[in-house]
Amino acid sequence: MALQISEHAGTSDVGRQRSSNEDALVCEPPLFAVADGMGGAKAGEVASGLAVEVLQEDTEGHIEPVEAHMVELVREANRRIYELSTDDESRRGMGTTLTAARLHDGEVSLAHVGDSRAYRMRDGSLEQLTNDHSLVAELERSGQITAEAAVHHPQRSIITRALGPEPDVEVDTYTMTGRDGDVYLLCSDGLTGMISDDEVASILRSAAGLDEAAEALIRAANQSGGKDNITVVLFRLGDGDDAGAAAAPDETLAGEFTADDVAAQAETESKTGRAGPTAAVAERPRRADPLPVEPVARRPPAGRRRRGRLRLAFKSVLALWVVAAVVAGLYAASRQVYFVGTNDAGLVTLYRGLPYDLPLGIALYEQDYASGVPAREIPRTRRGRVLDHSWRSRGDARDLVRQLERGSLDSGGAGG
Repeated sequence: MALQISEHAGTSDVGRQRSSNEDALVCEPPLFAVADGMGGAKAGEVASGLAVEVLQEDTEGHIEPVEAHMVELVREANRRIYELSTDDESRRGMGTTLTAARLHDGEVSLAHVGDSRAYRMRDGSLEQLTNDHSLVAELERSGQITAEAAVHHPQRSIITRALGPEPDVEVDTYTMTGRDGDVYLLCSDGLTGMISDDEVASILRSAAGLDEAAEALIRAANQSGGKDNITVVLFRLGDGDDAGAAAAPDETLAGEFTADDVAAQAETESKTGRAGPTAAVAERPRRADPLPVEPVARRPPAGRRRRGRLRLAFKSVLALWVVAAVVAGLYAASRQVYFVGTNDAGLVTLYRGLPYDLPLGIALYEQDYASGVPAREIPRTRRGRVLDHSWRSRGDARDLVRQLERGSLDSGGAGG
């Protein structure tokens, strides 16, 4: 059956350093969009609002070719913004980015102007689909600066293409074949300027649903500073049988970790392909000494040999039972304790079990919950005490992570 939108979510937040929100969004299947306005005297709000208004006014639906139709809509939005800015002196120079997506016949078409972004999560891997129209991005693409330098470049906020400043605008378009399970993310730079792509991917991989993922991404961006408005739009593709069915919530977190209580869920994937802390203590059991074998001067009678074999078999079975009992004891103990560490994306993560690895790749821990709090945001004076893998009760460990998420951890809150 044809692919449909099986789940979608959209949310926007003013951030921690702005007094108003100049972002706008569309989350109306099969159409989705994010616009990030710019300009003084609330002109940015007007520009982004006009952009999404034009998209929402489109009642023609699926018009072939889809890309060409989307370009027409974006250029119409540009025309309206430009005319309003030239007619009203207080709104002179206003503009907005716009990244829009439409699902049609199993394909997703994108129209893009500015530095808002579109991503696709497929098979656990996150891929950026759009190119930023910004000065720093163009310097990076031309090889004049490195990706590392681009992150901290003083002119990283300068965009080279937007709706409104000029009477016409060039629009990038893309069309790609969808796949069951694909998740698409549209977002303003208030998200990507605050957290890395690895952190975004980590949150998306383990969120119980897209509503929770959207809230978690917003929370993570705010935890990292929230220097700009933050807007997130997500949608998942599914076949006809799955359309409309949301992902089942994680059994451990349902009813306990909600979007109001926690920042994000993130999945850890170590180089060996299993979850675990980035700095877990490896401790292997000592190898048991071999059973002593007494030298035999002469071949014993057949009856004695049989009794010897039985004794050896009994000792072997007994040893196996002892080993099984030890493993079972360790497993039972690992179900009762928790510890706090970090995952590969650098997010504070709660693990259930003991912070040890056994031979043959057997881990005595598993991920219970990953927050949206980057470990680098914890003051250095407290970081060691928080991430020391101390054994804790579930309640103590959860309280510690919640304090980190709420920014209320005091100097004594990291104690074991």
